[in-house]
Amino acid sequence: MFLSDKWKEYELIDASNGEKLERWGKIILRRPDPQIVWNIPKSERSPMWDKADARYIRSNSGGGHWEFNKKLPERWSVNYGDLKFGIKMMGFKHTGLFPEQATNWDWFSDIIRKSGRKDVKVLNLFAYTGGASIAALSAGASVCHVDASKGMVGWAKENAQLSGLADRSIRYIVDDVKKFVEREIRRGNKYDGIIMDPPSYGRGPSGEVWKIEDELFNLIELCMNVMSDAPLFFLVNSYTTGLSGSVMENIYKLTLKKRFGGQSQTDEVGLPVTQGGLTLPCGYSSRWNR
Repeated sequence: MFLSDKWKEYELIDASNGEKLERWGKIILRRPDPQIVWNIPKSERSPMWDKADARYIRSNSGGGHWEFNKKLPERWSVNYGDLKFGIKMMGFKHTGLFPEQATNWDWFSDIIRKSGRKDVKVLNLFAYTGGASIAALSAGASVCHVDASKGMVGWAKENAQLSGLADRSIRYIVDDVKKFVEREIRRGNKYDGIIMDPPSYGRGPSGEVWKIEDELFNLIELCMNVMSDAPLFFLVNSYTTGLSGSVMENIYKLTLKKRFGGQSQTDEVGLPVTQGGLTLPCGYSSRWNR
């Protein structure tokens, strides 16, 4: 498992009965998580459950809402090493950051730094609020950040500013990922590293339908046309149960490894749970590097 266990300002305190108890800086949140199918006896659970500052309650009709035990700031921030991210409680249980991805930030940042190059270019697709973009920037790469949501791209800009990286080389693009990559091919632009965190299902800004099982293989094939002659890495994150580790390894074997050689590894991404020593699985990551 790729374990994100170096956090200081985030902590997964406990996990039981479909919920996780988390510390984001000094703020304690309770949020639902479908992976938590186990139930821990109350005597063995953290005493912090009843001290959460806010809890997300699912609605029987879909969606849900936050319930607050005290007044909280609209936004606050947490650090991961030298990186800083803005946190906000959003309408569908999210906070604007996936802390399990820290293990991947460390992985590709190490590759960028060890390359010894000053001209590494990284393309981040489905880039959300820019956790990976900020990590790549901090490691010394120039970054192209692409997401279909204008709001998420704006949030990524704020995260770059919070981390003191706003003056680094980064392009922010609000667009459908596939259409953007096709334009980059025509323009002849090349990248040394590609990161993508595709949704299981979604729609682009013009109503384009995305279904990961139907689109991912073709998108990876397309992305190989914007990779440099000596690329450094490729990372795909998946939260879709149909895309198992073996499926992703087959995709990499038929695409990246076939053209560039190198090595790949697919495994679960996880967060350590402080109470009881458990580990919460948070999807899969498929890593390729030369």
